[in-house]
This record gives sequence, structure tokens and C-alpha cells, in this order.
Amino acid sequence: MNNVQNNEERRKWAASLTDEEMMFVKRFILASGSLKELAGGYGISYPTVRIRMDRLIEKIKIIDSQEIADNFERLCRVLYTEGKIDMSTLKTIMAAYREEMEDDHEESNHNR
Repeated sequence: MNNVQNNEERRKWAASLTDEEMMFVKRFILASGSLKELAGGYGISYPTVRIRMDRLIEKIKIIDSQEIADNFERLCRVLYTEGKIDMSTLKTIMAAYREEMEDDHEESNHNR
């Protein structure tokens, strides 16, 4: 991989964050990494900030994951980490998607 590709890969996670998530990261850095101070700045409890941080960490891991090659699966998993869909919905969508992909694969093999 050349330097341009490396730079794009390194920035991929940051580009996928919402403005609100980027502001959260900025405030975290300005709070010197203190979740307690960050919670105070937002006027919310430490556990609430911890949950938000954990979701953000999981989102970044999903975006950076080399094991998830499919953009649709990555999108669904990000929606789950953002709380936009629940685990049951994620599993249902992914099962239907995989079934569709298998059907398409079998159909393309049959047409050869």
C-alpha cells in the first residue's frame, strides 16, 4: 500500500464520524482524556459519558475492521453502535442480506 492509500485508511474512521461525534472527541481531548471532566462539561453523569465513549470506540473499530469487507454490513453495524437499530433488528437484516447474497451467488453460478 502506498502512502496516499495509508493516509486515506488512517483518515477513514474520522471521516465517518458525525459532527457531534467529532465535537465529543475534541472535548475529550481538551479535557485531557478525563471522562469525569467531560461529563461535567456536558452536565451529564459519568456512566452516560462512558456509554457514549464505548459506542464511539465500537463504531471506530467497525469502520477500521479488515474482517468486515462488505460496506452494507459495516453500515448496519455502525447503525447498531449509534443506537439506531437494536441487536435483534441487526441480526434480522444481516440474515436476510446473507440469504439474498447466497441466492444471487447461486443464480450467477447457475447461469454460467
